[in-house]
Amino acid sequence: MPRIDRDGVGIYYEVHGEGPPLLLTHGYSSTSAMWHDQVDALAREHKLILWDMRGHGQSDYPDDPGAYSEALTVGDMAAILDAVGAKRAIIGGLSLGGYMSLAFYRAHPERARALLIIDTGPGFKKDDAREAWNARALATADRLDREGLDMLKSATRERATASHRNASGLARAARGMLTQRDARVIELLPDIKVPSLIVVGADDTPFLAASDYMAAKIPGAQKVVIPAAGHAVNIDQPKAFVDAVEPFLKNLPAQVDQART
Repeated sequence: MPRIDRDGVGIYYEVHGEGPPLLLTHGYSSTSAMWHDQVDALAREHKLILWDMRGHGQSDYPDDPGAYSEALTVGDMAAILDAVGAKRAIIGGLSLGGYMSLAFYRAHPERARALLIIDTGPGFKKDDAREAWNARALATADRLDREGLDMLKSATRERATASHRNASGLARAARGMLTQRDARVIELLPDIKVPSLIVVGADDTPFLAASDYMAAKIPGAQKVVIPAAGHAVNIDQPKAFVDAVEPFLKNLPAQVDQART
């Protein structure tokens, strides 16, 4: 499977199908495999691009803590689009992947044709809320250092079944990528100018209010709440997830320049 080199860090990605590009990013401590049940449906009319964030799955696990950050992750996403010849793409992701999709739009608005934000929070305006989130992320990193990958066995289904080479990359990713530094992403929401779909599981209690907030702040955003689904809505209710996403994708304005010339 293809990889790109990002200053010595190998990033794994895979491409399925042909058509308008659709880049999906997994959640923290999951991998690109979390989307595999959607490949047949989403790659039927799109070039579906899946990838593993650094420290996860089949990508590299650099030893340098400085090799993990929001900016580097957004850069990885742009580099993958370059590698597959996609000038613009539908940008989507779940949880941390959804947050990074919003961060990608902030950095490269001209490259996002639409946004697909799944079981995601947009960050925090208040410092104390951000600090509480960061404390949980750092506690996760410390626990991974102590317990290794065994820690994930008690996690949600998509995380418990994810395949990682070691826990140290995940711990560094928690410290560098899961933690947040500022309110720039949440403050971006009213300025988003592309079609946006927000999907959340009805049982994903911690993210229901965040989904309502994004739907209210992003101009023209659509929101779908999927019953009997938790944080990994596409795994808990794969058919309902596809049924929610496909009409949104089909109704997007036509894109003339789908590839670099």
